[in-house]
Amino acid sequence: MEAILLVWGVSEDVLKKIPVKGTPLYGEYDFIAKVEFKNEADMERFERFLKALIKGNTYKLLPIVTP
Repeated sequence: MEAILLVWGVSEDVLKKIPVKGTPLYGEYDFIAKVEFKNEADMERFERFLKALIKGNTYKLLPIVTP
C-alpha cells in the first residue's frame, strides 16, 4: 500500500521528526513524500503518529489507488 504525504504550516523541527524521506517544497506545501505501508493498519498507525507530532490537521495522507 502506498500513499502521498503532504505537510504544510509546521516548523522545520517538526519536519525533521517525520520518519520518512521526502522533498521540501516552497509554496502551499512544505514537504512531500511517497510512503509505503504493509497494510491499512500500518498506515493508520502512521497517521496517529502524525496527528500527535503535528498537533493539527496540516497534513494530508493520500492513498495511491492502483488498478
